[in-house]
Amino acid sequence: MILQSLYAYYQILLKDPESGISRPGFSSAQVSHALNLSIQGELQDIIPLYVPVQRGKKTYEEPVRKNVPEQVKRTVNIAPNFMCDNAVSVLGISDKEAKDPEYALLRWQAFRDFNLQLLEGYDSPMARAVTVFLREYDPRQLDRYPVIQEHLEELKQARNLIFMVEGTEALSDEQILRAWEAYQFGKGAMKMQCLVTGEVSPIARLHPSIKGIPGANTTGSSLVGFNDRAYESYNRIKQQGLNSPTSQEVASGYGVALNYLLSTSNPNPKIKIGDTTVVYWAESEDKRYASEFYEFINPQYLNQQSTEDQATSRSEIQKKMSVLSKSIEAAKPIDMTGVFEGLNPQTHFFVLGLAPNSARISVRFFIAEPFKNFANNIMQHYQDLSIDKQFAWQPTYISPVKILEECVSPKVAHREDEVAASWSLEGGALLRAVLTGQPYPAGLYVGMINRIRHDSDEANNKGGKNSTKINYVRAAFIKAYLLRKYRRQLINPYQEALQMSLNEEYSNPAYVLGRLFAWLEKAQVDSSGQNINATIKDRYFTSACATPASVFPVLLRLSQHWTSKADYGDFDDRKIGELLNKLEAQPLPSHLNLDEQGIFVLGYYHQRARIFEKSDQKIKINENDQETEN
Repeated sequence: MILQSLYAYYQILLKDPESGISRPGFSSAQVSHALNLSIQGELQDIIPLYVPVQRGKKTYEEPVRKNVPEQVKRTVNIAPNFMCDNAVSVLGISDKEAKDPEYALLRWQAFRDFNLQLLEGYDSPMARAVTVFLREYDPRQLDRYPVIQEHLEELKQARNLIFMVEGTEALSDEQILRAWEAYQFGKGAMKMQCLVTGEVSPIARLHPSIKGIPGANTTGSSLVGFNDRAYESYNRIKQQGLNSPTSQEVASGYGVALNYLLSTSNPNPKIKIGDTTVVYWAESEDKRYASEFYEFINPQYLNQQSTEDQATSRSEIQKKMSVLSKSIEAAKPIDMTGVFEGLNPQTHFFVLGLAPNSARISVRFFIAEPFKNFANNIMQHYQDLSIDKQFAWQPTYISPVKILEECVSPKVAHREDEVAASWSLEGGALLRAVLTGQPYPAGLYVGMINRIRHDSDEANNKGGKNSTKINYVRAAFIKAYLLRKYRRQLINPYQEALQMSLNEEYSNPAYVLGRLFAWLEKAQVDSSGQNINATIKDRYFTSACATPASVFPVLLRLSQHWTSKADYGDFDDRKIGELLNKLEAQPLPSHLNLDEQGIFVLGYYHQRARIFEKSDQKIKINENDQETEN
């Protein structure tokens, strides 16, 4: 299914002139120089092939990307390419001769012999010119080539070299292309029924290298491959790709499509969460499906827009998300035709999550659904996370990446690396849950509770991020996790706590105790002032959340001292008394399970939000009174 979908997308990309992708048997590669030959095969010039690339405010020179014969996988073996390779192979030039005198010579000889073998029998003027040069050139006699001497240091740092004849690229010659296709799709290949197309075709023994996955082999990794007898079947010994027969054309096509999705040429960026790299595409030539998906799954995109046109785009996206959010909240089906004008909600859409694994690529998930299902599930994710904000500037839509970051201490220097190292599996599972509407991974919930236990409220004076024990994102995820955990069960025992705002009528002990802790903390702050070094949250919250019976009696005794000293202590004392009455004289729980600890956190967060909301209202009233008097 994955290969079939990628190959179908490859067929779509072939029709798009802006994609720049190559036909079967070819791949895109960076080319830095061209060897310009005369029609007689003499080296006339070396032409640099660099293009300016804008990155931020700076402009850089980068090698141009060209479609060249598909390049081989290299490890430690000598494996030449056809008509396009590095300076070591094409010209026998390298800095490594000091350690290995034969290094460049062996690679040049392999390149020369391979290319002469493929060009044998093809007699076009360009093929003859390249053949003459390959036969007569000798890297041991560089003094015969002043053009090479002039560019020697430059060539040692070059990427790939190609051939030109009288200023025209040799790879545009039909005879040379025919030589490559005859080798790539004909010679030595066993013919079998392709698993993707169902046609009897030459089967690819080795599948293409996939590049662009962080953490994977920089030279490329395989999505499909067998290199051990234990992984083979049907008595296909030492035949590698024959274990899952895929035609050479399909293998090349899906490789080109996947490499395009992972490259910077793709206008819709890949998404990185944990160690999982996510690519996405639609079974349609309309590019808006992928761009709409990226905007929805990565709401930080809304904050990255800066120009006037982009600001307009951001406003439109926010309107769409608002409309969809209201539909989800009212439990109504999404009217896609009214939100995405001109897009078919039934169009098949695909999301593929990949992770590095030695020389291969692991598939974290592959989801194929109508586009409307993805939009529905993503908006359900945001709806489940909705909760009162601590501050007005905080984002309305919380992305999966932000959730994952909250499982790592803000004090960590390289937080992204720590997320990828510690939460690699959970990152992929989280995104899969977002896209399918399934419950969130339990490991992530446990990690969030543990982070709340270990962090404390403190400012980072060294320019780093402040540490916050309980914040907007953590509370939102706890609420969403418990909502999804019990959504498909007959009864949700915590439904009344899993609301956006404070529920003063809910009498669950864990929720009430969380609210009580918030009032006790306020009483302490009111009695000691805002400059208090550490509140009871820093010293007692973890114990109060897990074993309330051992902590609350101590805090209640201390509260009598705090309320007697505070200016508004009577008010705090009355609120504390009201919450104690809600417990209905029941004994305090000796311990709370993980779900109840999450409810405790929500009770605390909801109550704190309500307290600060009323404080802000009082400030506004006082400011209005002063303006009236003036």
